[in-house]
Amino acid sequence: MKKILSMAAIFLVLLSITSCGEKDEGKLPNISFKTGVDYASTDVTVPAGAEVLIGIQASKAEGNDVLKTFNISKSVNGGPNTTVYSATLTGDQGDAYTYDYTATAAATTGENDLYTFTVTNRDGLINQVLLTVSTE
Repeated sequence: MKKILSMAAIFLVLLSITSCGEKDEGKLPNISFKTGVDYASTDVTVPAGAEVLIGIQASKAEGNDVLKTFNISKSVNGGPNTTVYSATLTGDQGDAYTYDYTATAAATTGENDLYTFTVTNRDGLINQVLLTVSTE
């Protein structure tokens, strides 16, 4: 009987050791557009030179995986992305972060500006939302 109990105890110890070694994949940080009368939260077409208010809200998805960085980049007519705003998040911003960005539409008609809003957490996991501002 002692032998069976000893083997069962060893089995349980080995089982707990192997389960502790599993890596947690983590969850992507949360990010979404603010909505409301004043905000663009989907692709928009506006007159050349118009201002467009775009707001985001971001938050951590897990207790220890605080937000670390926020970035806005812009691609004009499918060209390369250029950073237009970047922030290192500290303190309470690591738990939840909001930001309002005023984009000015191109002065020429027919331009498509793709804005990418990116948030990165402590584990390096990235989440993004995108919005296109086109001119007519």
